[in-house]
Amino acid sequence: MINMDIKKHIKPISIALLTLLLSACAKNPVTGDSDFVLMSEDQEITLGRQAHPKIIKRYGRYKDPQLQNYVQEIGSKLASKSHRNNLIYRFTVLDSDEVNAFALPGGYIYITRGLLAYINSEAEMAAVLGHEIGHVTARHGARQQSTATLANILGAVIGARTGSSVAQNAGNILSRALISGYGRDHELQADKLGAEYLARSDYDPDAMIDVIRVLKNQELFEKKLAKKENREPRTYHGVFATHPDNDKRLQDVIKAAGNIRSNGINTAHINRDRFIKHIDNLVYGDSEEEGIRRASNFYHKELGFTLKFPDGWRIKNRPNSVIALAPDNKGLLQLITTDQNLKIPPRDFLLKRLNIDALQQGKEITPAGLRGYSAVAPLETPYGERDTRIGIVYYNTKAYILFAANKSSKQAGLYRQSFFNTLNSFHPLNNEELKLAEPLRLKIITLEPSSTIDSLANQSKIPNYPQEQLRLLNNLYPDGKLEPGKKFKIVE
Repeated sequence: MINMDIKKHIKPISIALLTLLLSACAKNPVTGDSDFVLMSEDQEITLGRQAHPKIIKRYGRYKDPQLQNYVQEIGSKLASKSHRNNLIYRFTVLDSDEVNAFALPGGYIYITRGLLAYINSEAEMAAVLGHEIGHVTARHGARQQSTATLANILGAVIGARTGSSVAQNAGNILSRALISGYGRDHELQADKLGAEYLARSDYDPDAMIDVIRVLKNQELFEKKLAKKENREPRTYHGVFATHPDNDKRLQDVIKAAGNIRSNGINTAHINRDRFIKHIDNLVYGDSEEEGIRRASNFYHKELGFTLKFPDGWRIKNRPNSVIALAPDNKGLLQLITTDQNLKIPPRDFLLKRLNIDALQQGKEITPAGLRGYSAVAPLETPYGERDTRIGIVYYNTKAYILFAANKSSKQAGLYRQSFFNTLNSFHPLNNEELKLAEPLRLKIITLEPSSTIDSLANQSKIPNYPQEQLRLLNNLYPDGKLEPGKKFKIVE
């Protein structure tokens, strides 16, 4: 039953929304149909232009001009065949090990080096870029932004007119429903458009299915690993739950794109060798700027230090911290760093700079002869407020702070020894460790008749699951066979 106070406002609200809907209809560049869009093309471009520096700041631009130019070349070729070839498209390789690609409104398109590592041909890379171009040409970002704006307006108007939290919640529910409805249909349309742009650019549109198959296998392994490690998986947004070999809708749209090729294009380029040459020596995993994880050790070349986390703990390298999680997430260690500015004792740094008071069990420490201090204080942690161990070490002009938190409030000292072992392992890099602070890289080899996945995995420097990762990198997951004489990606 509709609340009468809400009911009397439905008509004026409906009229206002209808007026907004009618005034915001725009012709879709792809379909020719009318879409609800609240922003002009100029506003769409401005949105992308303003967001672009933030993306670069967050991820960083991968420092390989030849690879950047190569991706721009292929992307521009596809974009010139798109439904919005009036836009200037900018393609950027991001310095991130995430397996991802995405687009901003207005023609700003990104692909990570992490995704490039798993791709096996120029046609597959073109398929990823074509998919993202499809999001731009169909104005998916602008349409999503408009729908979210409409839902927010609806919730605000109803809430303001009625003063009802129930009405406000109704607006929020509508907002979530409208936004979540953009998923599969828009991704499928982006696949369809990407396949068309492949065909028009002399690539085999079946490369769209090939790259989705590669990404689906990577996603399946990532989900399996995330479940084992009790965390959320990191997966590429364009991959559906259904495997591409079993997705009839996907098969149909790719087949339709193939008809475009057969009507006017006699060649279908794959260009595997050219692509492989460009990703030879590609950074794999952690970047030098954010530090390198090797087994339980962490090395940072620019800052010149290393330390060792407990064996068996999962290490997460983030832009502003390094986190080590105990098995089953029952505890954590977190390392952060910040500038020293005043010549004050480490204890005073905790008190004055970090505003941590109520220090208990305090004592001076000297890891590798450096000045430091450790104590216990009640702090807010991911597990709630806990008595948290804190250690600080001065090195050069930086202060390195290590926190240790425990999930169980009744076992405060459970990871005490792990904390002190890690804290006391902190030391400046020596000459041998400087080499370990350099990132791992992809290398391209030619498979010998004697090559086996076991022997290649044993020789690999991949720290975790080397056999599975080599299979994923070379599109052999889960049980593909090696082919002597074929180019193969390893990690050194």
